[in-house]
Amino acid sequence: MNRGRKLILNTILLTITAFIMRGIGMLFQIYLSRKIGAAGLGLFQLIMSVYMLFMTIAISGIRFATTRLVSEELGVKPDGAVGGIIRKCLIYAFSFGTVAAVALYSLSGTMGLMWIKDTRSVLSLRILSISLPFLAMSSVLSGYFTAVCRVIKSAAAQFVEQVCRILIVMIFFSMALDLDTEHACAVIVAGSVAGDFVSFAIQYTLYLFDKRRYRQPRSTGGVTVRMLGISLPLAFSSYARTALSTLQQIFVPRGFEKSGATANQALSDYGTIHGMVFPVITLPSALFTSLSEIIVPELTDAQVKGDSHTIEGLVGRMLRLCTVFSLGVAAVLFRYSGELGQCIFGDGDVRKYMRILSLLMPIMYLDSVTDGMLRGLGQHMHSMWYNIADSVISLVLVYVLLPKWAVTGYIFIIFFTEIFNFALSINRLAKVAKFHIGFFSIFKALVSSLGSVNIAMVTLRALRLPLAASPLSVAAHIILTLVIYFFLLGVFRCIDSSDKAWFKSVLKKH
Repeated sequence: MNRGRKLILNTILLTITAFIMRGIGMLFQIYLSRKIGAAGLGLFQLIMSVYMLFMTIAISGIRFATTRLVSEELGVKPDGAVGGIIRKCLIYAFSFGTVAAVALYSLSGTMGLMWIKDTRSVLSLRILSISLPFLAMSSVLSGYFTAVCRVIKSAAAQFVEQVCRILIVMIFFSMALDLDTEHACAVIVAGSVAGDFVSFAIQYTLYLFDKRRYRQPRSTGGVTVRMLGISLPLAFSSYARTALSTLQQIFVPRGFEKSGATANQALSDYGTIHGMVFPVITLPSALFTSLSEIIVPELTDAQVKGDSHTIEGLVGRMLRLCTVFSLGVAAVLFRYSGELGQCIFGDGDVRKYMRILSLLMPIMYLDSVTDGMLRGLGQHMHSMWYNIADSVISLVLVYVLLPKWAVTGYIFIIFFTEIFNFALSINRLAKVAKFHIGFFSIFKALVSSLGSVNIAMVTLRALRLPLAASPLSVAAHIILTLVIYFFLLGVFRCIDSSDKAWFKSVLKKH
């Protein structure tokens, strides 16, 4: 099977898995919002923002380094020295993961008191520290499966991890009906720790069977230097970016408080946006999140071979298809946000924020794909510096705007920094890969997205199924809207003949 066909098949498999996982994750968020409330979700999100900093230290750039090294090796030699590369990457990951675990456990009290300013977070941080070595090593194995185009194995492990985490949490919640916020958060993170261990065990077992297809070299000269050359610069820049992002997330509820909100209301507003709205608007991005992962080894392979034609065609096609897809999804969420928010959460603020942030979805999705392609073309350091600049600006704006403008200021910050980051990334991509998007096709897709919403509403109203905040009505409107949208894309030829030919060619056996 050629790499093109592997790309499509792995994208389909990973996308299906990602949709299922995100769907389950969103349902779990709904479950948690009803168990611990918006304020409890806000505290949990703050705990996870601190954990993300130590998780970044644990991973320290090794996931991308693994993907890059294995892709380069197999691009030159199909039966290359994969075993030695993974062995050294696992040692690196275990070392950094252990350091991060010890640091988080030792500093959990300080983080809870000085950063989060809530002692209820300390227990959860200590529990989370246990998972860091396993999480780091899992990132190596995930990077390996991405490089060899067998991501379904990694995705299967992650699926089992999520199911395990959710089951553990639900069992504990059913056994203890009177948990306070501190112990409720501790139960949630304990489920995450168990899931991380299960994921590592499954991925490592799958790797042991999978690696048999590659020869085992006696030596791996130069691998350590190459590994450190890729991972360490990426690690240091990741530390800076994540530290800034963590500070930003911690300052958001404080900014809400300075604007006049109570501490509980500040946590509630923060939890509504990050614990309820973002899981919904990012759910449809599973397709292009999958592509941004899979496209890394595909572009790396083409770059190693000097195949600029493949790079240019792949970059242009991915950007155009991502734009077309995101416009349709954004139109659906914008028009039906009120009914969706009411059906899912029964919260008016959720409806309001979902509608506003749906306008940003095309930029968010395109930025994700652009970052993936920059990594695949060896431009990961540029992407990381753009993210650091984004985080610096976000932190400054949070400090300046939130005390006066509260949630309105935070929404503005999200829009501004997303657009800023994407502008830098797409500009860099244009410098390293020539591509053609087809702006007239994008305009026709925009018209199709707006038309499909209105046609669906008129059609269902004529059939006496008007739009209402009920699951049946909302589901019928969304499904019909998307069907009409894809029909209009075909009528207006937003997806041209070269796209169809490409799909047919990569699905053929050579």
